[in-house]
Amino acid sequence: MLHVLWRFRARAEKVDEFRRVYAGDGDWARLFARAPGYRGTELLEDVDGPRTFVVIDRWESREAYERFRSEFSVEYVALDEACCELTEEETEIGRFWSPGAD
Repeated sequence: MLHVLWRFRARAEKVDEFRRVYAGDGDWARLFARAPGYRGTELLEDVDGPRTFVVIDRWESREAYERFRSEFSVEYVALDEACCELTEEETEIGRFWSPGAD
């Protein structure tokens, strides 16, 4: 399974909206769910860093993730642009493979 990890720092006045949009049933997860191979999203909030979050998106394979990015590129960019106002920072931590995970 491929895990795509992102780190965010939400704007103070947008934390609740950020949580809603990036949650496991939020706007991003609903977009991802349109593609085969998507296995879920997890939103983690830093206990010591207010407004700091990590998002983990899970895909059955790297190919499934890349296919999604290609087929839904217009929708991805539009949602990404709409979410810019929610954050002060956005960093892709990386893409990690867990062999044998399901």
